[in-house]
This record gives sequence, C-alpha cells and structure tokens, in this order.
Amino acid sequence: MKYGVCIIGSGPAGISAAIYSVRAGVKTAVISAGTGVLDSAEVIENYYGFERISGRELNERGINQAKKLGVDIFEAEATSIDYDGGFAVSAGDVSIECDALILALGRRRQKSGIKGIDALEGRGVSFCAVCDGFFYRGKKVGVLGSGAYALSEAKHLAAFADSVTIFTNGQDAEVEIPPEFSVEVRPVRDVLKSDDETGGRLKGLLLDDGEVKEIDGLFIALGMASAGDFALKLGVITENGIIKTDSDGQTNVPGLFAAGDCTGGIYQVSQAVGQGAAAGLAASKFSKKSKR
Repeated sequence: MKYGVCIIGSGPAGISAAIYSVRAGVKTAVISAGTGVLDSAEVIENYYGFERISGRELNERGINQAKKLGVDIFEAEATSIDYDGGFAVSAGDVSIECDALILALGRRRQKSGIKGIDALEGRGVSFCAVCDGFFYRGKKVGVLGSGAYALSEAKHLAAFADSVTIFTNGQDAEVEIPPEFSVEVRPVRDVLKSDDETGGRLKGLLLDDGEVKEIDGLFIALGMASAGDFALKLGVITENGIIKTDSDGQTNVPGLFAAGDCTGGIYQVSQAVGQGAAAGLAASKFSKKSKR
C-alpha cells in the first residue's frame, strides 16, 4: 500500500501529526501497536480546553477524529523500516510504502534485567542487527526477546551468522518461530565474558539451571522496537537516546521526521501535540514536493 505520509505511533504526537497531514490533502496512515503511556494517566487537568479528562478518553477522541478525517489506522506492530529514498514499513501482515515517515513512538528501551549485559554493549552485545550483523559473519549469535521484533532481528542475522538462537528468558514465545532458529526458553542468569584489558567481551550466557550457552554476540530485541531503535538502524543522529530534529521535526535523513517524547524536552501532552502538528505539516509538504 502506498501513502504520502505514514506515522508509527498512535499517541498524541502521532495522531496530531496524522490530523494535520490528512487535512493538508495527503493520504495518511498510522501504524498503532495499541495503548501507550497516555492511557495510563487516570486524570489530566492541565491540557488546554479540558478541566478534567482521563488519558484514555483524550487519546480515543483524537483517534476517532483522525479516522473521521480519513486517516487509515492499522493495528499492528512495526518491526522493520527500509529506506532507499522512500520508506517501506513492515508491520505484521501490513506493508506500507510512503514518501515521508514520522516516528512518534515515545522514548523507551526495555531493560533486560540481566546482570552485566549493558556493560558489554559494543563488546558482543548490540541493540541493532542492521548495524552490527555483518560483523558476526559465520559466528554463533543470540537474540534476546520473545516477540515479533525479536523474530525480525533473527531473520536479518540469519543472512550472516552461522547460527541464530532466540533466548526468550523464561517467557513464552509471542509469535511462531520458524524451525531454522533454535529457541531457548530457560531464564538467563548471567553473562559470561572473556578477561582482557578492554574489560572483557561476551562469550556466552549462563542459564538458570547452570548450563552455559556459548555465543559470540547477543542482540537485544525486547518488547517492541522503539523510535530510538528505528533511528539507530536508519542512521538518524541521536544524543543519549534522544532523536535530534529541527523545529519542524525533520531529522538528518530526508523525509524522516520525529515527534513527541522520543525528541526529548518536557514530557507533556501539549508538547507532543504541538510537535506532531509541526511534523505532520512538514511531512505533508515533503510528500507533495517529492511527487513533482
């Protein structure tokens, strides 16, 4: 399916962007993986025009407004983005091509909870298969995660690695995993590392029952891909996990915009809505220009 603008995320930033984009006359899609942080806000009393409203009701009103204006909303989890001058987004059974893309997924990176794993980032632990998979040609690698995002990372790594094991860390797999991938469901107790002057490098995982699984690399893909994960894969400039944009939400990648919590600042609905409006207008202009 082809759209002028596609937005990943259905919170206040994403829906605001969609409203402004579709009202600018551009065919607009939103990919929504369900409720976000706003839905957990029991009461909001500081948003313009509403003395008192729940986060869920505010979000539902925005989504209904976008639908009435003609925005197509797909209930699916975005797992990958390809860029070759235009964008192709994969989300479950949905594949969307667009001229301009807006990341509005908030700011989050789910922690593994495994002792010592974060300290080995760049030394056998990675958060980006697209970025680092090439360095593991012919080696044994693992993917930590149990959902569609983990499976997507495993499929990318299969083109390089000798073997790929998906470690669910005690969780049930949320998707059907093809037989070409090994699946390890036992919880991970600890990481094992080599001893050298650089502080060590990952060499394996210690499972809860004491068994050791030797691997050369581990790719973290917990939960769903965040805006920061996608930014990393697309070469977007970030700082401490925050996506850097101009005043219109434009990143350093042409046609790629970001809005809301993933861009930093104050984490308030009012800011997210304003940034979404700016990004939606700028993305619609970019889409129109690309068709000339």
